[in-house]
Amino acid sequence: MFDKTYRQRLEADLAQWEADGVIAPAAAASIRGALPPLSPGINIAVIVAIVGGLLIAAAFLAFVAAHWTEIARLLRFAILLAGMIVAGGLGAWFAASGRIVLADLCSSIGAIIYGAGIALVGQMYHLGDDFAGGMLLWSIGAFAAALLTGSRGALAVGLAAACIWTCMRAYDAPDALHLQFVVVWLIAAAIALAWHSRVAAHLVAIAVLPWWIATSLRFDVDGVQPSFVLANGAALLFGGGLAIAAVPSPRAHRLGSVLAIYGAFALAVVAFLEVTTVDDLFRLRTSTTAAQPSWAIMCGVAGVVLALASAGVTRRAGEILAACAIGLVLLAAPIWPASAAGEPWFAYAALLCAMLCLVVSGVLDDVRPRIVAGWLGIAGVIAAITWAVKGSLLRRSAFLAVAGVIAVVFATALNRALPRAER
Repeated sequence: MFDKTYRQRLEADLAQWEADGVIAPAAAASIRGALPPLSPGINIAVIVAIVGGLLIAAAFLAFVAAHWTEIARLLRFAILLAGMIVAGGLGAWFAASGRIVLADLCSSIGAIIYGAGIALVGQMYHLGDDFAGGMLLWSIGAFAAALLTGSRGALAVGLAAACIWTCMRAYDAPDALHLQFVVVWLIAAAIALAWHSRVAAHLVAIAVLPWWIATSLRFDVDGVQPSFVLANGAALLFGGGLAIAAVPSPRAHRLGSVLAIYGAFALAVVAFLEVTTVDDLFRLRTSTTAAQPSWAIMCGVAGVVLALASAGVTRRAGEILAACAIGLVLLAAPIWPASAAGEPWFAYAALLCAMLCLVVSGVLDDVRPRIVAGWLGIAGVIAAITWAVKGSLLRRSAFLAVAGVIAVVFATALNRALPRAER
């Protein structure tokens, strides 16, 4: 929840409680006084200044590009170096005057100019044709700028360059895992943890997805389905996020909760992909489904174990159901080859139960993104089951009808079992 929205809701609640006599005016004033001041937001003037700065930077780059061949090499290098110095100097001036957003923007522009400088210097002096290595060098420089300035934009530039680097390495060497990216990602996660920043946590959570996608698509033999590998990645991200959030630290809770949210949505997407890619809607592999790699299975098991460990620490029933959702999505992968001769009804049932567990988990823990992810997963799985090419549509309709009846009966029994106040 953003601070400004929270403050507005808290102010409305305090006014209502004060009017109803729930709390005394002195207590309300004490609560307001204990709150730290809000950080300055982005107003219209800042937005216009950002647009103006971007236009000036684009004009400068266009001018330099138009006359690039006419400029001497040393002068080209001096222009690039001057661009980084000017961006850094402006960022320092904005930071000293309290204009944090503009300072962050200048640091980001400096990191982008640094990456452009790597590419242009390599082109000018005909350096080694290792584009992926250049992206790694760009990422390192952007991370250094982020550490020195605290810029979220520079961190975003570094993570973007690192994602391109790992995708290129996975394409160049499909037979080897690119574990070096994991080290880079852990460094970025440590930065986000140290900053105690939700924006940085979101950037770190997004950055892990391209590595898993590129890794899952690198299996061109043995018929391994990418969705099964992605399921293990989603499980590790979800369970690991829950475990980190369970640590008694506000920094860990913020980072872990964001990672868990992305893990929940990734789990819902994977449930949809398991039906669409394995059940012939979109055929990604022509051979039969093979066993998953052992390292991927270990990641999935680790996700379930971490979710259960988090539930043991927090004593939340919702996290137990989250672990069940993870386990059911992973269970669908080995069920599919066993059902190759006919309809994979048990796999369908496992995925539907997994998404239902995800919704109930979000309701019990009062985590709205988890509820949304579960509902999206239910909708996607039902749609995929309904329109899958393989098998009879009549049998699918019968399966969905039976599943619906079972869900209604279970809901009725649960409603009677719960106390009236909890219904």
